[in-house]
Amino acid sequence: MNTVPAQHQRVLSGMRPTGLLHLGHYHGVLKNWVNLQHEYECFFFVADWHALTTEYENPGIISESTNDMVIDWLAAGVSPGASKIFVQSRVPEHAELHLLLSMITPLGWLERVPTFKDQQAKLKEKDLATYGFLGYPLLQSADILVYKAGMVPVGEDQVAHVELTREVARRFNHLYGREIGFEEKAEAAVSKMGKKNAKMYREYRKSYQEKGDAQALEVARALLESQQNISIGDKERLFGYLEGSGKIILPEPQALLTKASKMPGLDGQKMSKSYRNTIALRDNPDDIAQKMRTMPTDPARVRRTDPGDPKNCPVWQFHEVYSDDSTCDWVKEGCLSADIGCVECKQPVIDAVIAELKPIQERAKEYIDDPNAVKAIIDEGCEAARDVARDTLEEVRKAMGLG
Repeated sequence: MNTVPAQHQRVLSGMRPTGLLHLGHYHGVLKNWVNLQHEYECFFFVADWHALTTEYENPGIISESTNDMVIDWLAAGVSPGASKIFVQSRVPEHAELHLLLSMITPLGWLERVPTFKDQQAKLKEKDLATYGFLGYPLLQSADILVYKAGMVPVGEDQVAHVELTREVARRFNHLYGREIGFEEKAEAAVSKMGKKNAKMYREYRKSYQEKGDAQALEVARALLESQQNISIGDKERLFGYLEGSGKIILPEPQALLTKASKMPGLDGQKMSKSYRNTIALRDNPDDIAQKMRTMPTDPARVRRTDPGDPKNCPVWQFHEVYSDDSTCDWVKEGCLSADIGCVECKQPVIDAVIAELKPIQERAKEYIDDPNAVKAIIDEGCEAARDVARDTLEEVRKAMGLG
């Protein structure tokens, strides 16, 4: 169930600074961010602490990549006017909330996160027997909860991390949402809604708690959203009162599933720096053309006259992303009949990739030439993020008796 009030319908997403961004990042993440920023209040952050969990022996790459990554975000269309862009380590409230949440999070919850063992297996060359690596899903939880983000755009492999965040928030609210005089304060808040609305709220609450009527719960939430004459604190209290719990201090976020990127790597695998099969957003046209001309093709086409099958060719996956129907038909027919060669087949996607990246690279150059503008954007985003994070930590400390 979604227990996140409308004022907390924020989107939170981050990216680790571990090298130049590539087409996989653009199609898989950045294009989605550009769309989300016009619909929601968005917080996008450079996850430099997260990068340290695997790159702690090579921290230089993190500092080098931070500015470059923000420039790529801006060049791709992420707007500082429509979203908050900041660096994780410059908002120390992330670390404080991580520490406080670690006091109540069972060790088993972290050990069962699927990516914990998966990443250890994939990154055998790194020593990942550290608390930082074990605890990074909880740091992600702190990243989300410190902004009371209602939605977190993730792929299917990250849904477990959002579910952990929901469990942590639920446990925190159960332990610390039981403020002294909670029921009396909740009833006082109900009376502020006016006689008609108060009566409706009580009826919906009774229907949900006594009969498990999920629809009554949703209608009651909508009723609360529409109230203009009660404070945010009272709304949070009444959201918790609906379900019979305490005050909701840390709302449970929802996973906002994003479509899996169709962007393949140059070898047909997923585009990834670790596979060395990427096209960086700032690669110059000559380098792009060279990389794509040397891409492997259908191994059955040994000679120009040998027919091939697009399904067995990594270049075809690029056509599926970049080419229109008529070009795709031309490729399929020409490949199956050997009427076209592999060099001819590659040229349309080379032209399309270069054309797509040209405006991004032009905007990137403007920011590269004006480093003070980039610094100002990051500074402003960090301060705006801290303002929100400070408010959350104040509530958390008070609830935990640290006020």
